[in-house]
Order: sequence, then structure tokens, then C-alpha cells
Amino acid sequence: MIVVITGASQGIGYAIAKQFAQAGNTLLMCSKTQANIELAAKNLAAQYPDAIVHFTKADLSIKEDCLQFAQWCLNKGTPDILINNAGFFLPGHIQDEADNILEQQMAVNLYSAYHTTRALLPSMLKLGKGHIFNICSIASLDAYAQGGSYSISKFALLGFSKNLRLELKDKGIKVTAVCPGATYTHSWDGSGVVPSRIMEADDIAKMIFAAAHLSPQAVVEDIVMRPLKGDL
Repeated sequence: MIVVITGASQGIGYAIAKQFAQAGNTLLMCSKTQANIELAAKNLAAQYPDAIVHFTKADLSIKEDCLQFAQWCLNKGTPDILINNAGFFLPGHIQDEADNILEQQMAVNLYSAYHTTRALLPSMLKLGKGHIFNICSIASLDAYAQGGSYSISKFALLGFSKNLRLELKDKGIKVTAVCPGATYTHSWDGSGVVPSRIMEADDIAKMIFAAAHLSPQAVVEDIVMRPLKGDL
């Protein structure tokens, strides 16, 4: 299978890439930092020689980069799976966030998925099959302290996922919204949170991989995962 993964150089994106590489798939990956995505691809290719790993630099907060990345993918084949994982978190409060924070969060957490998906969909629709995963968040479901514009953008991504699911259910293309709670990545380094208190990135990747391998007539619409002891 051809698997497109955005934001694949670290964290949940890299864990997802590992899961699909281990199964010998073709990966088309991007990240906004050249050195990071190059290192990630090198490690995956070395660890999983049966996989085919392609990578490129793309800042998906920029529409033109989304379109260029999508065309780069299509030049290598029509995706069987698209995983819109690119995103980032800035804590804050709506009433006193710095100017332009909402625009930044929407650009990365929503528009990246919107533009990339729209650019890849015509090719997927021609084949009449495929699976789109949007990495949302627990913040897509409930308001929480210091969620600010991040939460707004993730609520919007979940709305995008639900509308996309409705539009594509008769076209042979599956859509899954993934809503993980606290998951340990490098962003938690120095936070004081014990890694065993929250989920592992591999936990998210395993669930996505399993959902991607159901029968053609079955779809997991929503994946909601939280640490065993609850949210932080």
C-alpha cells in the first residue's frame, strides 16, 4: 500500500510511519524541517528494509506547500491511506492570546489537512477506495484549561472529518477521526510528567494500523484514546 503521512519526523507521526514500514508498505512522508524528516526516513529504511520510504520537506501551514506535496505524492502513485498528522500545540487563553495565534493554529491543524486532502481526493475517487485518518485530539471533544485557539482548531478538524465521512461514505473511501489524549513525545521532555502516566505514541499507531486493515465494508469512524488514569 501507498501510505501518506504528514508531520512524520517525530512523535505520533513517526510512530505511525514505523507501524506501516514494519508491514513493508510504501511511505510518502513530509515534515517542515529537512534534517528531521531525512533522519526519520533514513532510520526507517535501515530498520525496515522491506519498506519503500520517500520523504520531502513541506511546511503544510502554507497552502502552496500542501498542493506541491500532494502533487509530489501523486507522481509516485495514488495513496491508499492518507494520515493528516501535521499539527502543533500552543497553550493559551482566548482572551489574552497573542495576535495571530488563532490563524497559526488553524493553518497547521486544520488547513493543512483540508488542502492536502482536497488535492489528493480526485485521484483516490477515481480508484473508488482509500482511507483518510485525521489526527484530531481530546481537545476536539471537550473544552479544557489553556486550550485556547488550539482547541478551536481541533474542534474544526473533527468537524471537517465528520463532513468528509458523510460525503465519501458512498464513494468507497473511509474516514476516521483519531482523538488521542496525552501521549508521550519529545514535547513532554522536562515537563515533569512521568512517561508511564500517559500513553505511548505506539499505542496510537497500533490503533490506526488496525483500523486500516478491516474489511472494505467496515469503518471505524472515531478512535478516542485516553491514559488509563484519565486526562491530566
